[in-house]
Amino acid sequence: MNLERAYILLAVFYSVLVAIGVIALLVGGGPIWGVATVGLGALVAAGLWGHTTGKPVMNPRMWRPLAGILAAAFVVQFFAVFALHPPGAELAWLLTGAIFSVLPAIMLFQYGKRDQEVWATPEEREGGKMLDDLLSRQRELVLEKQEVDRQATVKLTKAGNAYRASVTRGYGGQVERFEESFTCPATLAFFVLKYTCISVKDIAAQYDEERVLTT
Repeated sequence: MNLERAYILLAVFYSVLVAIGVIALLVGGGPIWGVATVGLGALVAAGLWGHTTGKPVMNPRMWRPLAGILAAAFVVQFFAVFALHPPGAELAWLLTGAIFSVLPAIMLFQYGKRDQEVWATPEEREGGKMLDDLLSRQRELVLEKQEVDRQATVKLTKAGNAYRASVTRGYGGQVERFEESFTCPATLAFFVLKYTCISVKDIAAQYDEERVLTT
C-alpha cells in the first residue's frame, strides 16, 4: 500500500467515524458533549480530504490551530479516562476521540503550512513559475517601483531550494523593511503580490527588457 492510498483510507475511515457518531447521537447513544466531538470530527474529515486530494479546503490559517486543539483534546481525553473513570458509553467516546486524534493532528499541522502549492491561486502558480525561471538565469532579481502615494523595492534570491524575498516599502513618510524565506515559488509570488505594489509581470518585463538590450 502506498502513502497516497493510506491517506485516502484514513480520510474515508474518519468520515465513516463521524457518520457513526452522528447516528449514535440521533438515537440517543452518546453524551451531550458528543455533539462538539462530532462537529470537530467533521472539520477534521474535511481537512483530511483536502490534504489527501491536494485541494484547498477553507483557509490555511485554521488548520494548525485545529491541530493544536486535537493535540490538547488527546491529553484531556486520556486524563479523563484514567482520572474520572467514566461509564461505558462515555469511556468509548473518550477512547475513540483520543486514539484517532493523534495522526489527524500531525497531518492537519502539515496541511496548514501556507508555503505549499496547494494554497496557491492559478495566478500565483503562474507567477511562481516565472520567478523560478528568472532566478535560474539571474543570481538575484531587484525591482523598485514608485506610485503616487507609495513605493517599494523588492530583492529576490534563490539558494538551493529556498527562495528569499527582501522588501523595503514606503507609504507617506513611513518606511519599513522585512524579509521572508520560502520553499514554494508560488508562495514567493503570493508574498510579492500581497505586500508590495510590484507584480510578477513588472519583474519579468524588466529582466526581459534587460536581456534584449544585452543581446
